[in-house]
Amino acid sequence: MKTAHDLVVAAKARIREVSPDEAEAAIAKADVLLDVREAEEFAAGHLPGALHVSRGLLEFKLGGTPALADRGLKVVLYCKSSGRAALAAVAMQEMGYTDVVSIAGGYDAWLAAGKPVVRPEAPAFD
Repeated sequence: MKTAHDLVVAAKARIREVSPDEAEAAIAKADVLLDVREAEEFAAGHLPGALHVSRGLLEFKLGGTPALADRGLKVVLYCKSSGRAALAAVAMQEMGYTDVVSIAGGYDAWLAAGKPVVRPEAPAFD
């Protein structure tokens, strides 16, 4: 039997990961930046320009969203620490997407590198 960790390690062996610094250039060239974390994680903060598609619904959203149907799209994926994104990248490859990369270390590495994020503004109670 395999563990979740085993599945992630196997997925990472099949995909291309880029560092947060390399991700900036990849994002600039990408057609879409996908955040595959859960909705509450996305709402707490995300990369500028990211589209939220939780990992659990990824295959269904890709199949049901015409703007994401082109298998030649340049896609950059991320999650919190890169495990879910690696699994998502493998799923996308299996669906025929040909240009998918994942951010190594995910959102946590992006933050640690001091890269920009979008965070909700707290309401003013003046």
